[in-house]
Amino acid sequence: MRGVQRIPTIAAVALLSAVLGGVVSFLGAKAVGIDGRETSTVYVPTSGPEAGVGQEATARSNARPLLGNGFAPDRIYASRSPGVVTVFAFFGQDGSNAAQGSGFVVSPEGDILTSAHVITDASAGSEPRRATQVFVAFKDGDRVKADIVGWDAYDDVGLLRVAPGVHKLAPVPLGDSARVRPGDPVAAMGSPFGNEDSIAVGVVSATHRSIDSLSSIYKVVDALQTDAPITHGNSGGPLFDARGRVIGINAQIRSESGGAEGVGFAIPINAAVRSMRQLVSIGRVVYAYLGVSTETLTPSIARHLGYETSRGAIVASVREGSPADRAGLRGGSEEMFNGEPVARGGDVIVAVDGTAVRSADDVVRVVADRLPGQTVELTILRDGRRRNVQVRLGTRPAAVDER
Repeated sequence: MRGVQRIPTIAAVALLSAVLGGVVSFLGAKAVGIDGRETSTVYVPTSGPEAGVGQEATARSNARPLLGNGFAPDRIYASRSPGVVTVFAFFGQDGSNAAQGSGFVVSPEGDILTSAHVITDASAGSEPRRATQVFVAFKDGDRVKADIVGWDAYDDVGLLRVAPGVHKLAPVPLGDSARVRPGDPVAAMGSPFGNEDSIAVGVVSATHRSIDSLSSIYKVVDALQTDAPITHGNSGGPLFDARGRVIGINAQIRSESGGAEGVGFAIPINAAVRSMRQLVSIGRVVYAYLGVSTETLTPSIARHLGYETSRGAIVASVREGSPADRAGLRGGSEEMFNGEPVARGGDVIVAVDGTAVRSADDVVRVVADRLPGQTVELTILRDGRRRNVQVRLGTRPAAVDER
């Protein structure tokens, strides 16, 4: 279920259940850039000519983390709600189709983060179209026009901008999602079901979740799972930690009935900042691409397949013409073992740039840390022997369906 609420007119805030209702299933896994059954990544470029791209575009907030170690939702609400906005996006020439979501101010210059699926009609496998008009409403009810700077359909991140002088801005501070741990208390803010200026609390249920994207054919990886209710209209709003720092952008809720069943997901703020920096600096977001489908090698699978190593990432398939294909990587043939498909005969990636690989997630993290054009060294196991393979990463294709 999306956390964005579609409305047919400005006056009538009614849910378009045909578009947004129904069942969203997050069973199975599909990677981003590298597609595999178990994936995870952190979008923080660490090296290369574009590693520091857009550093000057980092959100600069005047706000500071709240003092103390306790969790006080009332303090979070009082101090941060002025920086949370309701987003109204209108589509079509007559503006009869509209969406309502949430967002939050991240800089004194008027930058506002939200979800890509709030300000576009993006969906898996389709070319997204931007909203024809976007407005944001502040805590005091004042509504102003916002411009779309851009969006990252892969990670479902959107960036808006309002003129600094049109309304007093209260930027919120950003945290570090890499430090988030299951059990951490959180507060989700936004406008669920059109109820503006709302707060809901819970805990981080899990980290490093791989979920279906609402705005592309790729997986959203490293999502934060929370039991804080994230419902229609919450999309794009901030997920705060105990000290009032944003650690994620509220994005989705898993639901089999169409209702809020307590399993929500947020895009980690580190990924959102990466997207924002590139949108501000170069007007688009680029991702490195390897072109393989990987599976986690476990000890039981290793014994079954006769591998000498018990941990790594099995190359299940290699996309034709991809960087991995050009480097000579080999995929395997699928068979069933212990109730799940496994690939027999494919290369096993045991290290990347000298760092041991223990799962498919590790390979995805490395590729997400790189940029197109950079080279990685894969240590693979093939026919019982180890060998090193140099792979020059490409740019992720926009329309490659690698499920």
